[in-house]
Amino acid sequence: MAHCLAACWKQGDTNVRFADPAVGTGSFYSAALQVFGPGRIASAVGIEVDPRFHAAANNLWASRGLQLVQGDFTEWIADRVGVNQPNLILANPPYVRHHHVPRGEKERLRRLIRKTCGVEVSGLAGLYVYFLLLVTAWMKDGGLAAWLVPSEFMDVNYGAALKQVLTTQVTLERLHRFDPAIAQFGDALVSSVVLLLRKSPPVPGHTVAFTYGGTLTQPAVTQHIPVSVLHSARKWTAYPGSNHDRHRAPSGPGEVTLGDLFRITRGIATGANKFFILPRAEARRLCLPDSLLRPILPSPRLLRHTVIERAPDGYPRIDPQLCLLDCRLPEHTVERCHPPLWEYLRLAQTHGLPDRYLCRKRVPWYRQEQREPAPFLCTYMGRGQDDHRPFRFIWNRSDAIATNLYLMLFPRTSLAQILEQTPARVSEIHALLNAVTGYELRQEGRVYGGGLHKIEPGELARISAARFIERLPGLVEALGRQDRPLPRSVGLA
Repeated sequence: MAHCLAACWKQGDTNVRFADPAVGTGSFYSAALQVFGPGRIASAVGIEVDPRFHAAANNLWASRGLQLVQGDFTEWIADRVGVNQPNLILANPPYVRHHHVPRGEKERLRRLIRKTCGVEVSGLAGLYVYFLLLVTAWMKDGGLAAWLVPSEFMDVNYGAALKQVLTTQVTLERLHRFDPAIAQFGDALVSSVVLLLRKSPPVPGHTVAFTYGGTLTQPAVTQHIPVSVLHSARKWTAYPGSNHDRHRAPSGPGEVTLGDLFRITRGIATGANKFFILPRAEARRLCLPDSLLRPILPSPRLLRHTVIERAPDGYPRIDPQLCLLDCRLPEHTVERCHPPLWEYLRLAQTHGLPDRYLCRKRVPWYRQEQREPAPFLCTYMGRGQDDHRPFRFIWNRSDAIATNLYLMLFPRTSLAQILEQTPARVSEIHALLNAVTGYELRQEGRVYGGGLHKIEPGELARISAARFIERLPGLVEALGRQDRPLPRSVGLA
């Protein structure tokens, strides 16, 4: 990263003012000393919140020109944005997900960004987004920065503020995305990117070098993308792409997508799968009432087939059959009418299950989310490269519902009408879903370190449904009519 910045450094500008807002033990300062030389570094400051790392960095580098500050950078910088502005940033900001940032702290950070950067940051953004934006506001105009950050901002809605700044307020020179199948850090299951930027607005016609795979100095693929294209692009992980990858472009405005044909939702979240989901044989042994049990599919890794057949009682023809405890009766009724179930619930209470996050929000605590069986399912997470798809589409002919390890696809009116008229076409719909390529799925989903892919309902909904229109011309005429639920007979018999 230091060598890449040195290659962009203007020859006449030898006065380096270095800064690292999360200095750790000083690895980036060490790199700056090696690449630029101590004679070119006029000043250097490193901020570190952890006193142990601050002490280590102080012992290593204080005598070699690095001013160490012990504290929270986001508090330290609040009244210093225009003071002692650095012109060289090398940093790997903390990756703290928004769940772990206290509400009050998050609001303070959002106000600070609004004031200093003039952008609105989503409450779902991780801490690294605030660091990058605050440091950019602090930097001297024309200064250079290299950041090692998670790649998630490239694909998600809460990365919008950062992408706005990277395409309008600074000149993004290069973005290198490491191959997510090769984790860069053993203790972090995130995919990583390096951003090289200059603090100056992009000139008309500017292109950004998107590189992928290999190493930072020897990437496997390079593609130059106009910043005007990036500014309006929804997902940046589509770049760089190969000619093979672009055989079917992302869905555009007005194009029919899977979301037009299917209502797509996550499966249920029980809050305690090991308690609420149990083998049917075990439920019988415990004498739990059949009327309060629902068939449910196992984890995708235990599901060998992509067509789930239906047994006469509605359960899937798989082994073992699982059931979900789904009871809405109040506790006093359960105690009086279903003693075995009452004993089972009391067992959960001894383990504190009613106090778990999801359980304590339900009344009674053991009731479940309501879902109808979906005729089609998509696995939520998976692995796959090139032509191999990371997710599987499943035709569910049983009455089983699914956990949140699946996405549930319910045909909307336009598609439901066709299936009502010609039920035999359900298998064709399943085949069309399976014709969605691995590239299309990865393009809309997101990826984590180690090559684990994930796709959310809204992302799956954005995939083009052009194949469906080609094979089922009647869909075009049916689209736009009032939505209504799929009859239980379709796809389930």
